[in-house]
Amino acid sequence: MTIRMASKRRAVALAATGASLALVLAACADTDDGGGGDGGGGEATQATIDCAAFDEFGDLEGTEVSVYTTIVEPEAETQTASYKPFEDCTGVTINYEGSREMEAQLPVRVQAGNPPDIAILPQPGLLQTLVNDYDAVLPAPEQVEANVDEGWAPEWKEYGTVDGTFYAAPLGSNVKSYVWYSPSMFADAGYEVPTTWDELMDLTATIAEGNEGATRPWCAGIESGDATGWPGTDWIEDVVLRTAGPDVYDQWYTHEIPFNDPQIVDAFDTAGEILKNPDYVNGGLGGVDSIATSTWTDAGYPILDGNCWMHRAANFYQTQWPEGTEVGPEGDVYAFYLPAQTADEKPTLVAGEFIGAFTDRPEVVAFQTYLSSADWANAKAQATPAGGWVSANSGLDPDLLATDFDRLSAEILADPATVARFDASDLMPAAVGTDSFWSGMVEWFASDQSSQEVTDQIENSWPSN
Repeated sequence: MTIRMASKRRAVALAATGASLALVLAACADTDDGGGGDGGGGEATQATIDCAAFDEFGDLEGTEVSVYTTIVEPEAETQTASYKPFEDCTGVTINYEGSREMEAQLPVRVQAGNPPDIAILPQPGLLQTLVNDYDAVLPAPEQVEANVDEGWAPEWKEYGTVDGTFYAAPLGSNVKSYVWYSPSMFADAGYEVPTTWDELMDLTATIAEGNEGATRPWCAGIESGDATGWPGTDWIEDVVLRTAGPDVYDQWYTHEIPFNDPQIVDAFDTAGEILKNPDYVNGGLGGVDSIATSTWTDAGYPILDGNCWMHRAANFYQTQWPEGTEVGPEGDVYAFYLPAQTADEKPTLVAGEFIGAFTDRPEVVAFQTYLSSADWANAKAQATPAGGWVSANSGLDPDLLATDFDRLSAEILADPATVARFDASDLMPAAVGTDSFWSGMVEWFASDQSSQEVTDQIENSWPSN
């Protein structure tokens, strides 16, 4: 797998209004709602690890480490379960605090001199802000860097690096380039999973013509409270990767080309061939304008009712399906890779979390070391029997993943043909990535603004510094 981050970096400034930042997690990481699965929901098993790995840190019995994160229930349960092997080995108690407000509150706590020992950062932009604006995050210790060099592609390490200093090890990984569908509906209609963009568009047209308006090929929704709009940005990012390519994608999010560059406008128009065509959307939900008001958590549900055929959403949408929904190749729903222009290309939109530390006590360094290791990745897999989690750590044993779908995500992450790029809105300045880009997607649907108009407005919002 190849992931590359352009050399030109931008520090993402925290927005003055923290409400949108508090919900960025939804745009880039696992979510806290839902409960679908593909039958993997068995009992969690505790991993066995080599405790000798922590001998170098001395006697840690009775010490504590605080962790602050946006990861709340139900995933918080599996997250804390994955810490148990470390706690048993070292005698360290991990004090876990999950909050949807973490991204807004973490800088406040840093300024007040009350940071956590460790924060799970859901985007590189927040790491850059904490380093550049607050000088708060400590460089990663040598044990952590050694683990990351061993287990991760170099480019993942680069996302945890600011101005040449490595600060934060990657943790979990998300694959966003998926289309959800009903295998039985496809089979009954004689449809095959498309392998190129042209095949995807041909299938879309065939479904629209064959159903004569009774159902729509696609369903979509971008409503997400204060973070409304982010699922639409994912659509655009995936299409930019497919129409303009990864190099242009890098130039776009670093603003080496303007947001309204003709190649970006073309990507909006290409996405609009699906999303703004009333014959193609919004199955079971309404017209094109309903995309702006349909909740992202429920937008795929019309597939279960036969009202739409496809829904583009990330791997973590697996947890959004109603309880009892079977996710699998022969199940109620499954997902296929969002095709590129040709079958041998695999541009992939990814996201993930990073571990930043604010103190350097031995127990904190020991816990950082554990989280950056293959031991933790495998412990997390074993602690997640219902599925919905994956990592790009090469030491992850895919056989420990709970579901066929998780293993598919791991396969994509490990595929040498995969050319991945991190979620662009997570890397853009907050005034754009979590503000005007989000709101621009709403206007694109709700007000029927053109691609040129929307991209012009977003470009005008780009900070001058």
